[in-house]
Amino acid sequence: MTARRRRRGWLACTAVAVAGLLGSAAGTGTAAAAHGGNAPASTMNIQLLALNDLHGNLEPPQGSAGMVTTGYDPVTGKPVGPFAGGVQYLATQLRAERAKNPNSLTVAAGDMIGASPLLSGMFHDEPTIEALNKIGLDVSAVGNHEFDEGRAELLRMQRGGCHPKDGCYSPTPDYKFQGANFPYLAANVLDEKTGLPILAPVTVKYVNGALVGFIGMTLEGTPDVVTAEGVKGLKFKDEVETANFYTKLLKAVGIKSIVVLLHEGGLPSSGIYNYDCNAGGSLGLSGPVVDIAKNLDPEIDAVVTGHTHQSYVCNIPDPKGNPRLVTSGASFGREYTDIQLTYDKRTRDIVRTGVTAVNKIVTRDTQPAKDMTDLIGEWNTIAAPVANRPVGYIAADVLGRGAKTAESPLGDVIADAQLEATKATDKGAAQIAFMNPGGIRSDFQYKAAGTEGDGVVTYGEAFTVQPFTNMMVTQTLTGQAVLDVLAQQVSGSNAASPRFLQISDGLTYSVDSKQTGAARIVAGSVKLNGVPIDPAATYRVSCNEFLAGGGDGFPAFKTGTAKLNGVSDLEALTAYLGAHSSAASPLAVPAANRITFVS
Repeated sequence: MTARRRRRGWLACTAVAVAGLLGSAAGTGTAAAAHGGNAPASTMNIQLLALNDLHGNLEPPQGSAGMVTTGYDPVTGKPVGPFAGGVQYLATQLRAERAKNPNSLTVAAGDMIGASPLLSGMFHDEPTIEALNKIGLDVSAVGNHEFDEGRAELLRMQRGGCHPKDGCYSPTPDYKFQGANFPYLAANVLDEKTGLPILAPVTVKYVNGALVGFIGMTLEGTPDVVTAEGVKGLKFKDEVETANFYTKLLKAVGIKSIVVLLHEGGLPSSGIYNYDCNAGGSLGLSGPVVDIAKNLDPEIDAVVTGHTHQSYVCNIPDPKGNPRLVTSGASFGREYTDIQLTYDKRTRDIVRTGVTAVNKIVTRDTQPAKDMTDLIGEWNTIAAPVANRPVGYIAADVLGRGAKTAESPLGDVIADAQLEATKATDKGAAQIAFMNPGGIRSDFQYKAAGTEGDGVVTYGEAFTVQPFTNMMVTQTLTGQAVLDVLAQQVSGSNAASPRFLQISDGLTYSVDSKQTGAARIVAGSVKLNGVPIDPAATYRVSCNEFLAGGGDGFPAFKTGTAKLNGVSDLEALTAYLGAHSSAASPLAVPAANRITFVS
C-alpha cells in the first residue's frame, strides 16, 4: 500500500470516529433541548493541565541552590520554599485540580523520559511511564529525549513488553510493563522508507460534548541533539509545515478546537517563575518557538511547549495578528501549567479571548499521593544496592547543571575524567577532552541526600549527572579542526545561544564577548599546556559519541581519523572519582578558570 493510500486510510478512520463523536455531541444537545427547562449555557470551560520535560524525575530533584529546585516569588523572582517537585506531590495537585473541573485533560509537551535519574533510567524509564499512567496523562508529544534509545525503544514505551537486552523487570510479583496508556504523538517524525509518522500524528479528545484535537511534534532539529543511532531511519519535518497540514485535516473532519503540543521552546528575557512574556509592552521571548508560533495556522488555539526548561506564559501573534497563548512549565516536574479554555458550543470552537494560563509550583507542603509513594518505594528497593554504592568523595558542592558560568566545576571534572580514561590507547594517548554542557544533567551536592553521609558521591548521583551512558571516542583532529570546534561554540547553529564545551586540564583560551560569531574566540589565545595550538599539527582528542557525530552543532568533530571507541562517559567519571578522592582526601572543587572572558 502506498504512503498516500495509508494516509487516506488514517484520515478516513479518523473521519468516521469523529463523525460518531459529533453525532453523539449533537444528540446530547438535542435531548437537553427536548426536555425543556432553562436554556443551556452557550459556552463551557475546558481545563488543560500541561507538563513538559519531566525527564524521569520521580523523586524531587536534588540539585543544589544553584540549580534552583524551589519555587519562585512571582514578583521578585527569588527562590522561596517549600522545595518543589516529586510525582507524589504532582499527582496530589493534579488530582485536586481535576476534582474541581470535570472538563479537564492532562497533556505533555515531550521529554517526559530520557536523561533520567537512576531510579527511572536504570529500568529504561518503565517506572516513569507507569507513574504517568497512574497520574492520568491523556496525551503527550514526543521530545528529542524520547529518541535517546532509538525508535524501537520508543515504540516499546508506547506498546509495552520487555526490554530486548535487559529483559523484564519485576518490582512486584504481578508487574508487567504494559506501555503508555496515553498516546505519544509524533506528527513530524517520519519513517524514511514509508514517509509515514512512526506514531499517531494527532488525537481527538471528547470532553463533555466538546471535541479537542491535539497535534504533537518534536523539534525539527532533533537529529542535532540525539545520537545518530537514536534517529536512524527517521526524518524530522518542519514544525510549521507539519502542524498546518494536520490542522487542515482536523478541520476537514469537523474539529475546530485545536491545540499543538510542541517540544521546542523559547528563552524569556527574565528567569522569574511564571514569566509573562508580554509584560512591558513587547515580546520578552526569543528562540525558535517565536517564529514557529507566528506562522502556525490561525485556527490553532494554543501552543504548549518545552525543551528549554523555562517557565513562561506568552501571547504571540498568529499570522492574522491575533494573540495566541504559548506556554512552558519549567522542568523536572517542579511546575505544571493550568490552562483555561472557553469553548463555544454553537461554533464548536475555542474562544481565543477566553484562553488564559498560569504556571503553578508543585510544592511539597501537600499530602503525597500514596500510590506514587508506593511506586517509588517498589522501584527503589531493587535499585538501592546499585544506587547507594559510594564511588567518590567531594569537599563541597561541585556545580554542573546549576552553575551560572559557561565553564562549570563539574564540567572540568568530567572533561578531566574523560581525558584520563582515554590516555592509554594503542593509537595514541588523548591530549584533549571535550564535554557537551547539555550532557551534564545535575550537580554533585556535599549534603547527603540519603544515609550515605555528607561528601559521599553515590553511583546513583553519578548516574543522575551522566545518564546517557555515551561511549567515549578518541580520534585524531588537526589543530585547525580543534580551532574550528571552539569557533563553532559561538557560530553557526550556536551563534544565537553560545554552547561552551567543557574542556580538560591543559587547554586554555579566551573569549571576547564584545565580538560576534567565531571572532569571539580570541585569535592566538588557544593553547595546550601553554603552547599555541598549531593548525597544521595533529592532536588526539576525546569526546562522547554524541559529539563525535557532530551533535549540538559541532560538525568539526566529524573530520576526525584513527577513531577508537572506549569506555562509557559514566565509567570514566566513576573511575576518576575512585582514583582521585577518598574519605580522608575528598576531591577539591576545581577553579573553573580554563576559559577566560576578557570583556
